[in-house]
Amino acid sequence: MKQSKYILLYFGALLLLVGGVVAVSTRHERIPLDENTSGLGETAALEELPEAQVSTVVELKNGGTFDLAASFVQKKLGNRSYRMLAYNGSIPGPLIKVSQGADVTINFKNGTDMKTLLHSHGVRMDNAFDGSQTTQKEMEPGETFAYKLKFPDAGMYWYHPHVREDYAQELGLYGNYLVVPNDKDYWSPVNREVALFLDDILIENEKINLSRQGADHTLMGRFGNIMLVNGEPDYRLEVKRGELIRFYVTNAANTRTFNFTIPGVKMKLVGGDGGATEREEWKDAVIVGPSERLVVEVLFDKEGSFTIQNKTPDKTYALGTVSVSSDSVALSYAEQFVTLRTNTIAVKSIDPYRQYFGRPIDKRLTIGIDLKGQGSMMGGGQHMMMGGMMMDNSMMAMPVSSDGIEWEDDMAMMNQGSTNQTLEWKLIDEDTRQANMDIDWNFKVGDKVKIRITNDANSVHPMQHPIHFHGQQFLVLDQNGKKGDNLVWKDTVLIPAGQYADILLNITNPGDWMAHCHIAEHLESGMMMKFQVD
Repeated sequence: MKQSKYILLYFGALLLLVGGVVAVSTRHERIPLDENTSGLGETAALEELPEAQVSTVVELKNGGTFDLAASFVQKKLGNRSYRMLAYNGSIPGPLIKVSQGADVTINFKNGTDMKTLLHSHGVRMDNAFDGSQTTQKEMEPGETFAYKLKFPDAGMYWYHPHVREDYAQELGLYGNYLVVPNDKDYWSPVNREVALFLDDILIENEKINLSRQGADHTLMGRFGNIMLVNGEPDYRLEVKRGELIRFYVTNAANTRTFNFTIPGVKMKLVGGDGGATEREEWKDAVIVGPSERLVVEVLFDKEGSFTIQNKTPDKTYALGTVSVSSDSVALSYAEQFVTLRTNTIAVKSIDPYRQYFGRPIDKRLTIGIDLKGQGSMMGGGQHMMMGGMMMDNSMMAMPVSSDGIEWEDDMAMMNQGSTNQTLEWKLIDEDTRQANMDIDWNFKVGDKVKIRITNDANSVHPMQHPIHFHGQQFLVLDQNGKKGDNLVWKDTVLIPAGQYADILLNITNPGDWMAHCHIAEHLESGMMMKFQVD
């Protein structure tokens, strides 16, 4: 492991000499966001900005409207305040609660000094309101746009920028939609529902160093060194003894994968991206990749303090604390909680698609990478000249971990110096060998498309990738040979290094759509494609 890592570091040093990954001439200027100057184009000094507020819940009825704005705030993390971004002044933004089937209008204003869009992630809205570059011109500072959204699916979804996600989302632009199911029996009864955003932020020398010119950390993504839950480094939740809580967990981190757990209590997995799983399962911990959601129910049946954790193979992070008082909850659901139930509504929603599970693969994507100016490194068997020496992937690649996930940034110097000028992450159509936005897939409403996405273990830097499809939902049928036996509708699938995923994409929504890696820095380095639905 260490030997391969040193080889890759040597490779990075060679690139430095020949104008590659960390060339000084191409490195983006970094601007600290916490200094009391106009800095990022804001006329207000830091202390003049409003303080970030706690997120509120906004309930919208069918046909309702809501005004939402993105703007700068000051946010205290530890003993310092930093210039950050917020929706309606809060991090996270308001939790917008609607009923399944509702149509609402979000009147959005870009109150920042940079271009932005509002993307409603996982929502099967009309194409014109997707808030992505295939459907809408990027909004200039001060511009407004009315997003008319439809919510056909129950569950937890979220909204975030689709311009410089690595920058704006890192600084706090994210919020949830909670879609309440029409059927009262969709979820089991609980005492309370709590939304949790998992995130991290990178603060170095008491500064948030981000570049206005473009993304850096494009090799592995920007790993933060401060963990956040709902925007707080010390999140706390007060509950009563015997309280049963349904947590809706969203991963808003730029690149970090979380392994969510609360030791000392019993936890039940009941849902994912697009609503409920077919059946409930006991879990000690659940992995959630960037942009994925998970729904878990937890019974706090004893008094005490319980730590929300991110538990990786090598390290355990404390994310927050749940304090359980000695006061008992008035209404207990403990008896129902001990039973693992089958969600018949979820099962029936999937039943019509089982006939397509065994069909042949229709489309194949491979994940690869190009090092700009140094030769192609898109897959196994590629070679390149470095300093007069022929090198191939096997000489440079990091070994793949047993679970295929990079939980930490173990190559911080090389990762920091990588930009969208020095490398390009790629989605490659195996049939045409076209990559990223040169891919041109065409489908019709009603198509059921089986897609295999392979994460090449022989690429220069194999790591996990969360692949997100706009405007549609899919089922994960096979994850590296393990058949899906407890399905849930998804919009993002995390594919570990050296593994593949077979998905059945349910084409229901016409328009021009995107698919991309949801590591923010990989999206900025080109890892996106388009597909058209007629």
